[in-house]
Amino acid sequence: MQTTASTQFLGRYIIADPKICHGQPTFRGTRIFVADVLDQVGSGMAWETIIEEWHNSISSEAIAEAVQLATRALLAHADEFVLEPVLA
Repeated sequence: MQTTASTQFLGRYIIADPKICHGQPTFRGTRIFVADVLDQVGSGMAWETIIEEWHNSISSEAIAEAVQLATRALLAHADEFVLEPVLA
């Protein structure tokens, strides 16, 4: 029996589809990686500028959803990001 992976709806605006961008999270209806937009947010770029950079293919609501999902992921996996103490 052959099984195929299906689209995962991670939110209203974000999906992970194995047929699109190797299953990496993208904004619905685009090939824009959520990680790329989060990098732009993290660099301090204004959301309006991000939207313009992507030719209005994403909305401020979509960016907000990406930030909310990233926050939830960080809180759920914070222990995986603990840095080792530096000996003085």
